[in-house]
Amino acid sequence: MATQDGSEEVIMETEAKPKEVEPLCENVEKGDPGNVSHTDGGLATTQDSSISNGDGADDKQEMVDLKIIWNKIKYDLKIPIDSTGAKLKERIHSLTGLPPAMQKVMYKGLLPEDKTLREIKITNGAKIMVVGSTINDVLAVNTPKEVIQQEVKAEENKKEPLCRQKQHRKVLDKGKPDDIMPAVKGTKERLPTVPLSGMYNKSGGKVRLTFKLEQDQLWIGTKERTEKVPMGSIKNVVTEPIEGHEDYHMMAFQLGPTEASQYWVYWVPAQFVDAIKDTVLGKWQYF
Repeated sequence: MATQDGSEEVIMETEAKPKEVEPLCENVEKGDPGNVSHTDGGLATTQDSSISNGDGADDKQEMVDLKIIWNKIKYDLKIPIDSTGAKLKERIHSLTGLPPAMQKVMYKGLLPEDKTLREIKITNGAKIMVVGSTINDVLAVNTPKEVIQQEVKAEENKKEPLCRQKQHRKVLDKGKPDDIMPAVKGTKERLPTVPLSGMYNKSGGKVRLTFKLEQDQLWIGTKERTEKVPMGSIKNVVTEPIEGHEDYHMMAFQLGPTEASQYWVYWVPAQFVDAIKDTVLGKWQYF
């Protein structure tokens, strides 16, 4: 319209348009997604924020704080408590650069790879000991070990049972010590938190074994003295059940290149035999 009155009418219609949007806002407040407009920046931003909050909640997991000790260096590590031992090794690899296959991970004995940290009962602040070295060092040390172990097994097959041999018979004939730790046949347990005690050595004296995982040492204690032996220096571990008392074993730690260096221990509870061998030699010895 050309008149001034007509122009005023156009202005009035323009001012009235925002009122038509008000019902749309009411629908959004009621949570009607069908009326959300992607052209409205304010509404789209509100919707995105809601989605982001949902994702963050899904990522929450129960965590555990650990102290990783390797090569006299301490590392702090936070990891989900439902992670397996194998996953822990991967995280240790990222911290230390030590490949999982070269790691010997200790927590009350050798840490199993197939169980979760929750199943192992690891708690906040737990100290995890890691032993391992480079592939070249391990190959240099372990190649002789493999040869020695093969030779020992071959000799064992040729000989009569160890417990029937005269040198061992004189100790075994003393009978089972009164203060020996109880044994359970047919089971496997982790190393106890206290020293293994009450056993005999080759001379018939009392001996105890203490596994110092932090130092990677085996302490062999008698009444006279305590020998602190680096586990890496032990070439082999020989065991055999004692006839008539199969819930106990006789065990030798080979401290040098020949059988003459074997240190014999008698009346070792059978449930700890595998844990002792794994702790002293470690699965990594074959790599």
